[in-house]
Amino acid sequence: MINMKNGIPHRSKLSEIMNELIFTATGKIKADLVIKNCNLVNVYTGEILEKMNIAIKKDRIALIGNADHTIGENTITINAENRYATPGFLDGHIHIESTMLTLTEFSKITIPKGTTGIFIDPHEIANVLGKRGIQLLINEARFTPMKVFVCIPSCVPATKSEFETSGATITVEDIEEMTQWEEVIGLAEVMNYPGVIKGKSEVINKIKSTIKSGKTVEGHAPKVLGSKLCAYVSAGITSCHESTSKEEGLEKLRVGMTLMIREGSAWKDLSEVIKVITEEKVNSRKILLVSDDRHPEDLMREGHMDHLVRRAIEEGVDPIEAIQMATLNPAQHYNLDLHIGGIAPPRYADILLINNLEKMEIERVIIDGKIVAEKGKMIIPIKKFRYPNYAKKTINVKRKVKEDDFKFKVKSKDQVKIRVIKVKEESIITEHLTETVKVEDNEVKVNLDKDIIKISVIERHKATGNISLGFVKGFGIKSGAAASTVAHDSHNIIVIGVNEKDMAKAVNKLIENGGGMIVVKDQKTLALVELPIAGLMSEEDAETVCRKVEKLNYAWKQLACKIKSPFMTMSILALPVIPELRITDRGLIDVREFKIVDVLMET
Repeated sequence: MINMKNGIPHRSKLSEIMNELIFTATGKIKADLVIKNCNLVNVYTGEILEKMNIAIKKDRIALIGNADHTIGENTITINAENRYATPGFLDGHIHIESTMLTLTEFSKITIPKGTTGIFIDPHEIANVLGKRGIQLLINEARFTPMKVFVCIPSCVPATKSEFETSGATITVEDIEEMTQWEEVIGLAEVMNYPGVIKGKSEVINKIKSTIKSGKTVEGHAPKVLGSKLCAYVSAGITSCHESTSKEEGLEKLRVGMTLMIREGSAWKDLSEVIKVITEEKVNSRKILLVSDDRHPEDLMREGHMDHLVRRAIEEGVDPIEAIQMATLNPAQHYNLDLHIGGIAPPRYADILLINNLEKMEIERVIIDGKIVAEKGKMIIPIKKFRYPNYAKKTINVKRKVKEDDFKFKVKSKDQVKIRVIKVKEESIITEHLTETVKVEDNEVKVNLDKDIIKISVIERHKATGNISLGFVKGFGIKSGAAASTVAHDSHNIIVIGVNEKDMAKAVNKLIENGGGMIVVKDQKTLALVELPIAGLMSEEDAETVCRKVEKLNYAWKQLACKIKSPFMTMSILALPVIPELRITDRGLIDVREFKIVDVLMET
């Protein structure tokens, strides 16, 4: 059984267990668990050590090598039978809310796949519930054997209030307080890179506060290079997960940043960025594999960090090097490598027993010296966490929307030139297009021949009544509408559609349900995923959520959508810190110029 304290999994502090580890290593006291005959993947030296034993006392490793002298009559022994023993996998950057699952349900499906620790940025729930939302995730994390480390969201809201309406604000004072929390390991991705480069006090003071506390500052700097990159790094920012090319990744490594290579559900950067290793042959010790945003059906079907390690190996990375990027490297990056990231004393005994190293066939998962999963299944229960009512009542709109809210009226003309958001397949970057479109009855309508449809964001936190309207290209849908309360990062309601009635139907259904994702066609709901927790996460089990998400994906195809991960692609269109053109409840945002712009290019 997992060591429990007040019903919560309890881990030792090194100072508490140090003498026991010393005496276990010398055989004066006996180990609680010994793993025998494993091929130990030593991430410190890059070796595979054959026929090794691992002696564990309580939740930490006391010895690697010959462990016969540590075995007593009460010692449990596991014969690994020449299976590979690797450290448990660590995700160096993830937004749990993007999985649509509670942390409990996320743990249930990812622990059996080898994930034993995660570094979360609770940016999404913080934008809805503020500091209270972060505390909720911390409280839930205490009930799972997975190690959960928290980076404080740096940009809540992501931009200035004139650009969007957020549900909450995290101040410098909040950060000063939270950096003292035991679970907090650093400051999460500093997305306001223009503010950093310009030395704006509202973001610089948050960074200064974190650095004074001795904790890590994470970055977010897409396409920021040259002197601007050096200015950004000069603020003490240590990493970036937004590189999408070999050249960008290489430049960030060369200025001392930790390169986080992302492979999520929609943003698949690994095949290009991993070329810094496979082609440029750089040292990989400052390179991590991270998932960032990953949907539940992908977690269940493909995997989590096991999938990322597998993908790196498929691209030509040596298996041990790939494992390092998901174990030791993140532990070192966050200054935790005395405790996690490797199989050696006095680290926590988070160990995977693997049948096939290249295919990542995980037989057993051990966390804190206890077997928690076997053959892809949890073998210990994880208590369900109950979210309070205030976390499930977050839709606050001035009124329900109407069909007319989505009609784009103009003065009488035959045609107009408009700004259009162009989405790219499996890319977080958009294009800022200008298109000439016809006007009918003083109204700019969708143009299916050009794949131009409507997009809108409805404010849902403060009942301002803000409703923006614009145009988007690239989804390929021919009918209906889709809407979501997951709309990074302020998480207002976002909707795209061909038919204004369907757009209104979709938005109002989400308002009634307290949040979620929906596809509507001909006034009928084709699929709905209810997300009542902050409008971001489901209360249901992972299998149920996956079934609903798969139905949702099929519904997109019924609208003739051709792109992969369309909801993830849509949700990111409201984030006004990633180039080039975005939309919020305040209107269109030109991210290059960092200003609100009109949809109409000429009137």
